[in-house]
Amino acid sequence: MNKNNYCVIMAGGVGSRFWPFSRNQKPKQFLDFFGTGRSLLQMTIDRFRPIVPIENILIVTNVLYRDQVLEQIPDLKAEQVLCEPARRNTAPCIAYAAARIKAMAKGEKAKIVVAPSDHLILQEETFRQTIQQGFDFIEKNDALLTLGMKPTRPETGYGYIQMGEGASPQEAKGEMICKVKAFTEKPNLELAKVFLESGDFLWNSGIFIWSLNSILNAFNEFLPEMANKFAEGENVMGTPNEDAFIQTMFPTCPSISIDYGVMEKAKNVYVIPSDFGWSDLGTWGSLYDLSEKDENQNVTLHSDATYYDSHGNIVTLPKGHLAVVQGLEDCIVAESNGVLLICKREAEQQIRQFFMDAEVRFEGKFS
Repeated sequence: MNKNNYCVIMAGGVGSRFWPFSRNQKPKQFLDFFGTGRSLLQMTIDRFRPIVPIENILIVTNVLYRDQVLEQIPDLKAEQVLCEPARRNTAPCIAYAAARIKAMAKGEKAKIVVAPSDHLILQEETFRQTIQQGFDFIEKNDALLTLGMKPTRPETGYGYIQMGEGASPQEAKGEMICKVKAFTEKPNLELAKVFLESGDFLWNSGIFIWSLNSILNAFNEFLPEMANKFAEGENVMGTPNEDAFIQTMFPTCPSISIDYGVMEKAKNVYVIPSDFGWSDLGTWGSLYDLSEKDENQNVTLHSDATYYDSHGNIVTLPKGHLAVVQGLEDCIVAESNGVLLICKREAEQQIRQFFMDAEVRFEGKFS
């Protein structure tokens, strides 16, 4: 295991598209979706342990979730949990982690993988081999590397990456690594079908690999004001004064994604076409697709259910509860902490709006 390997896990989201299962006080990364006894965050940490020293794993989260992180990952030290005092999207999150790694690495050539905390990876050994391939590539190249997933359907809920020309076999160790030609945000269905049929497009996984120098240079070039803000605190990173600095400075950062702020502008962006059983678990629909189904394509999680003249539903209730479902087609039925959600699976992208409306109407009681 290379001591210069670092991992940044982004774990600050609310997961509102999984409401009411995911809540402000305990969002989806801390939940056990599959009844395995491991939360999504714990599964993510487990995935990286064989290739990144545990002391080099940083979790960036909202200050509200610091204690939950430490409770779920007891062998992490408190200083490995970087607390954002405000939600500012992925670019400030990554800039904060890079600033801390710069202090930790002490001049060594750090290699960094950045990953969300709420993905599901079915083929974990293949995943680690892909990450290692990425580490090998960025060690020899000034590159911002991302993992692109081979699409299996015309998905409208993911961003897409268009592949350009490939890197030389020597650089990529005989494996395919391509320049990125373009990033495309979530397309409509017709465009998603075109992307799938063309064979030139990959799903944007949101997993990145780069050297510390490459990402710092990219911030200096494309987000210089943000880079300067963190540079002002260079001498306090990793010291008792870091928290006070972040509390004051971080909320002044713009809310911007790393994709829009850096990746879409940089010229040294590459992608590894990957296939290791990936899902971002962003919606009830993605959970439905991954779950075991009965003969009528119904999914039951955590609880019990009996179905009559019903097809294509996903039902999850508190453990020990029973749902009796009649005449329901392609619906989500989810109950948690006093909230019952019943809606069409095709309306899953509206759940965030349902959540926001309930938050306003009931003054945060059910958020």
